[in-house]
Parts: sequence; structure tokens; C-alpha cells
Amino acid sequence: MTPLAPKTEAELAELVASTTEPLRVMGGGTRPIGVPVNGQPLTTAKIKGIELYEPGALTMVAKAGTTVAEIEKTLAKENQRLAFEPMDHRGLLGTKGEPTIGGVFAGNISGPRRIQCGAARDFLLGVRFVDGQGQITRNGGRVMKNVTGYDVVKLMAGSYGTLGVLTEVSFKVLPDTHTTGVLLFDGLTDRDAVAALSRALGSPFEVTGAAHLPSGMDGDPVTMIRVEGTEKSVAYRLGELQKLLGKFGTGRTETDPEKTRAGWRYIQNVEPFHAVQTDVWRLSVKPSDAPGIVAQIDGADAIYDWGGGLVWLQVPQDTQGARIRAAVDAKGGHATLIRGNRAAGVFQPLAPAIATLQDGLRARFDPRGILNPGLMGQAA
Repeated sequence: MTPLAPKTEAELAELVASTTEPLRVMGGGTRPIGVPVNGQPLTTAKIKGIELYEPGALTMVAKAGTTVAEIEKTLAKENQRLAFEPMDHRGLLGTKGEPTIGGVFAGNISGPRRIQCGAARDFLLGVRFVDGQGQITRNGGRVMKNVTGYDVVKLMAGSYGTLGVLTEVSFKVLPDTHTTGVLLFDGLTDRDAVAALSRALGSPFEVTGAAHLPSGMDGDPVTMIRVEGTEKSVAYRLGELQKLLGKFGTGRTETDPEKTRAGWRYIQNVEPFHAVQTDVWRLSVKPSDAPGIVAQIDGADAIYDWGGGLVWLQVPQDTQGARIRAAVDAKGGHATLIRGNRAAGVFQPLAPAIATLQDGLRARFDPRGILNPGLMGQAA
């Protein structure tokens, strides 16, 4: 079905107001996460363009359909970046097209640097969107009926288009860094690796990436700790981290720009799980619990990010789903199915009180229930 592709916010509002059928809302269509929506596809990809960029104020305003590539190219000219390092899902999900900045914020898509600088939603300053009745709302402008008191910006980040269709976002950016250094340890067990990462993250040495691959590029375990800054600062902190983590062995350092970028793209975009016929889960758990949870899952391959707080888990197709949810539930974590049979449920089942609150929000923002209905349905 050919997607509806309005070119302006006004055109989008008119379309939403006049529709009588459910809408499958998307940006560039590169990130089909959630239960498949049975509805008319609607893309914001043509509502695009950078509206305002003030490098001195570290702020940018862009229409939702602006590609991430255009955003990053513009920022690079001023030696700035999207500090939250958004993941590109195309390799993992086998999709085409171009990721959009609206899609990034709608999914709260964040990468390895989240542990140091925060998530995408922490950089979002303001939004414009069209609600389920076709009304245009701007954060800080007109207050939507019956939503007084809500932090609309934070609600929109991570709502996957179920509360409103983003048309414009304003956000903070940060300066890029001069030098990146990575401290690598070979051959650590999962438990030792998470312990090392936790110690590094608890240090004063401003770690901006902390990941572990039980099977690295050469097939052996590798533990990765990243620091960024000036050349002198990076060299000092790498040395201090080496001393701090001496009990885990003698680490090696890497500062080659191409190699460090490639290594963290490997983690950021979950590249080890590309082009294979498997299910992929995203687990959010207490770092110290992560190795034990992974050990309970038969046939699992794992990538530990955020010091073990985020685990990407690869398992054979249509297997282990119930065991994964049970293991995560027992530790109070969250499990999301990113690739696999999504019809059975994708997101973590909600506690009754939270489910009631979520339903209430949707009823206020989208009383007709036409924006991505069922997309965030949970497994039973």
C-alpha cells in the first residue's frame, strides 16, 4: 500500500482530521518496531528541512522528516554532533530508506554514549505534532485540552507515534571531541567483564562507552572501554583506567580514529547480528544481573552495552521467548523483541497501574484510536 506522504504540517493535520481509518505512522520506515499495525501507511519523510541551527547556542530545530544523515552532515561542519549516538536499525532489520530525526525521537533511539550523556529524550527541547483529532500542538504554545500538567516533550519521546505525529523537533547538540581512545581487555568472562565495566563507569575518568562482546570480530571475548576528549586527557585517562583495572589483566589501547569509529559502530548498530536468520531481543536490566540472565537462555549470543545494563540477545527463530521474559521479569528488567515474530507481542508487559495510565494518555491525545493502534501491545 502506497504511504500517504503530506508535505506540510497543515496538510498532515487536514489528512488526520478527515481520515476514518487507522494510520500506520512512520518516518523513513527504517525502524518497524512494535506489533504490526493494520492501517493506512503515513510517512512524514516529506515534511523535512532544518529550520534553525545556532552552533553557538548548541541548538537545532528541524522538521521531523529531515534525515539523520543531513543533520549529522550539518553538525559536522561546525565540529558538533548528536551526542546520544542514535542507532541505525537498517542492518539489523533489513530495511531500506533513510532514518529521520523525528523517528529517532519518536523511538527515543540512543546508542552507547547514553551511559555518559543521557538518552535522546534528554536532548529534546520542544516538539510540534498533530494529535489524533488533527489538531496542531506546539510544546510551550497552545495547551492541548485535557493534558495540562503533562510534560509533552518527554511523553512524545518513545511513544512511537501513538500519541501524535511529530512534525518538528528542537534539540540540543554538543561539540565533537578531538580524540577517542579505547581500552581493550581480551578473554574476560561475562561476569568479569561486567565487573570491569562497572568499575570503569564508577571511576572519575568520564567513560563514554562500556561494552563487552563474548565473541568479538576474531571470535574471542573482548571488553571495550571508551574515553573521549583532548589527546593529552585521553592518554592520561587510559593510563589511569589501566591501573584501576589491573586485576582484570593487561589491557591494550587503541586510538586510531578509523578503528575506534568502526569498533563503536559495531556496537551501536548491533552489527554482529546483521544478515542472520535469528530473533533479536533488547534487554534492559541491572548490569550485575545481565550475565546470569544470558546464561539461562539456550543458544543465545549476547552483546553487552551500557556496562551490561543493555543486552542485545540473539536466539534461534521462534524459540526462548517465554524463557527470556521469565528471566528478565524475575530481576525486574524489561525485554523488547526487536526482530522476530512480533505478532505475539513486542514490549514488556506493563503493571496494571501503568497500563491504565498509558491507556488514559492515549485516550486524551488520540480519542479515536487511529494513530498506530496496537503497535505497543504487550505479550500476554
